[in-house]
Amino acid sequence: MTRAYTRKEYIRKIPGSRIVQYDMGNLSGDFPITVSLALKKAAHLSHNSLEAARIATNRYMQRRAGRMGYHLKIRVYPHHIVRENPMATGAGADRVQDGMRKAFGKPVSSVAIAKADQKILTIRTNKKNFNDAKVALKRASMKFPVPCRIVVDKGEELIK
Repeated sequence: MTRAYTRKEYIRKIPGSRIVQYDMGNLSGDFPITVSLALKKAAHLSHNSLEAARIATNRYMQRRAGRMGYHLKIRVYPHHIVRENPMATGAGADRVQDGMRKAFGKPVSSVAIAKADQKILTIRTNKKNFNDAKVALKRASMKFPVPCRIVVDKGEELIK
């Protein structure tokens, strides 16, 4: 896994992150159960996929548990800036372009570099909404390019 490229002083016009919120639901509630979504492999998670996972999870939990029945948190931030060296196409493109000479590239998006077994999303909830939280995290896992697993961090004794 490469180191995050975050040297913003060299890059002009960095596209902004699409992630709107990192904490949703009842932020001050005292919930006995904590469930997380962990990656099975290391991956680069784009800000678009993180936002899509957030929307899917938040919408499902809001419908099932209500606004005050859960707390959802995104636990990674997209620091790494992805660059692309776009190649020209069409007639005369070979005379216009330099190919890989000076191929620094233009910033396209930002990604979060996540390690294997790192927790990406966490939902705190009560016993009544535990199964809904699992389904919500399963839906969020569909938005990521790697396999994920659901981990119960706190409150295992309450579930059984």
